[in-house]
Amino acid sequence: MKIFKLFLIIFFIFPINSLKADNEILKNKITKNLRCLICQGQSVYDSDSEFANSLKIVVDSKIDEGLSEKQIYSYFQSKYGEWILYDPLFNRNTYFLWLLPLLIFFVGGAIIFNKFIKKP
Repeated sequence: MKIFKLFLIIFFIFPINSLKADNEILKNKITKNLRCLICQGQSVYDSDSEFANSLKIVVDSKIDEGLSEKQIYSYFQSKYGEWILYDPLFNRNTYFLWLLPLLIFFVGGAIIFNKFIKKP
């Protein structure tokens, strides 16, 4: 009977710890992608400002409510705008941001091709 009780205790403790670890990993991932509006160029994860600490608490509460990562990002976007995300979503407002590196790559490749490879 003691072994059965011990087994039940272990069975109920380990899934709870696993769930907490998963929540902590998700919280760290989300806070690393949120920009601190007070600090210059720091993520909420790296910042120790009051604003960042309050956002960490909000992220914790949203995770506890059962919201997904996308839902949490959309909540913060609706509240603070798209600037709060370090990795903005691909939409009509950010086409230029996402396609500019490809444009630079192709223009640079064309210049190199014309200068060095295609000689008269």
